[in-house]
Amino acid sequence: MGQQGNPVVKPNLILVLGDQLTLDLAAIKKGDKSKDYIIMAEVDSEAEYVKHHPKKIAFIFSAMRHFSERLRASGWQVLYSKIDDPKNSQNIIGEVLRYAEKLDVNELMVTKPGEWRLIKVLEDIPLRVTIIEDDRFIASHAEFENWARDKKTLRMEFFYREMRRKTHLLMDGDKPIGEKWNFDQENRKSPPKKIINLEPTMFKNDEITEDVLALVNERYSSHFGELYPFNYAVTTEEANLALDKFINNSLSLFGDYQDAMMLDEPFLYHALISLYLNTGLLDPLETCRKIEKAFVNGVAPLNAVEGFIRQIIGWREYIRGIYFLKGPDYINQNYLNAKRKLPSFYWTGDTKMRCVSQAVLQTKVHSYAHHIQRLMVTGNFALLADIDPKEVHYWYLSVYIDAFEWVEAPNTLGMSQFSDGGVVASKPYISSGAYINRMSNYCKKCHYDVKDKLGEKACPFNSLYWGFLIRHNEKFSSNPRMAQMYSNWDRQDENIKTATLSKAQKILSEISERGTL
Repeated sequence: MGQQGNPVVKPNLILVLGDQLTLDLAAIKKGDKSKDYIIMAEVDSEAEYVKHHPKKIAFIFSAMRHFSERLRASGWQVLYSKIDDPKNSQNIIGEVLRYAEKLDVNELMVTKPGEWRLIKVLEDIPLRVTIIEDDRFIASHAEFENWARDKKTLRMEFFYREMRRKTHLLMDGDKPIGEKWNFDQENRKSPPKKIINLEPTMFKNDEITEDVLALVNERYSSHFGELYPFNYAVTTEEANLALDKFINNSLSLFGDYQDAMMLDEPFLYHALISLYLNTGLLDPLETCRKIEKAFVNGVAPLNAVEGFIRQIIGWREYIRGIYFLKGPDYINQNYLNAKRKLPSFYWTGDTKMRCVSQAVLQTKVHSYAHHIQRLMVTGNFALLADIDPKEVHYWYLSVYIDAFEWVEAPNTLGMSQFSDGGVVASKPYISSGAYINRMSNYCKKCHYDVKDKLGEKACPFNSLYWGFLIRHNEKFSSNPRMAQMYSNWDRQDENIKTATLSKAQKILSEISERGTL
């Protein structure tokens, strides 16, 4: 009787996406170095499903290439498709199938992507696929769903407190250090007269990054944004250096001035690490532990440290929970029925509104603007002008280096544009020019006069603010948080009311006709 041979053990493919660049990735941890292969692919379909900023594409491709080298050094077999490989099918599924056919694989393993778009295509692939929960976050999907169940409103503050208790960050037993959960009221100072110029760490490009830059410049130069200079971190080691510099140099002032905006100062005291967190180069909990240690060691005050940690374990986790809780149709909501086209100045910066011009041109150069520039300048204007929220969503997803749909869509559609009808925000985040004037020095050199309401050079935000409130009176007049706004309107002279609404309509018509102001 012949001896039966050992059964052939087929390898698995492990797909690693461009925002999953960590050895602690769930799918990698389930893999077997002795037989499995990791697939990574630079493809046009991911660079162009919206036309991403060239810096964003370069950052992700370079970080991917550096991470593939780290994987090989740790013993993994890596199948890597470069963007200029003639055999590259230029889409993720095409590359998976190309390698699967060569290797006769058992299954494809992948950590759950952060976009419903990719989840759908992976579910439809003609292979056996195992999608594994992404455990790089503090709260699992099930944990967030359990928290959200039976709640009338899903306010971040109460979820944040649960995350504080879970992580024990800034806790004294069961109570928050400082006897308050939230120090946000202390973090709203107007811009200082003078700042210490502490730019985030800028890195020199190695040969891998220079090769990527040449390719991106050749293939995607028509996209909005400037590729050069490029000096972002592209490895975990570099990202940690950037974090450490922020902690030592800027964290102490981050809290006070996190909402401030200044002419030609794109970074102020911000960390500029969201891109590293969102691609896996930094671990969120480890990052927060470092920030907490800065408070314990007396490097930074509690208001700065709490405000920073809240953004990561509170807001970031909450936003991800909302995205997956609400499902693929979330991006199609349009509660206010806004339909106006996105003005051309969102792409050119060619507007006399200094605040908008600053935010757009800064974005063009750096692929970055901080949260108040996004929320209360470009987002505020789009909301006041009834811009189609899906166009606003695609703009933010395209232009920002840290934008992936799970984090960008609820921030844009929920927090900024109120298109989800109040799931994320309890009221629309709108303001007249007065808020921008208080939180920035933009207005001092603006063509428009922030204190003028009705004149030829009146700040457009002023009349647009009231126009928005009156157009959407039925939806918001009963909102307790907006009662004071409507009360202020009711006290105004009837002639002023008529002139204000006429001014707002004139501005909206000009936007529709000319695309700029």
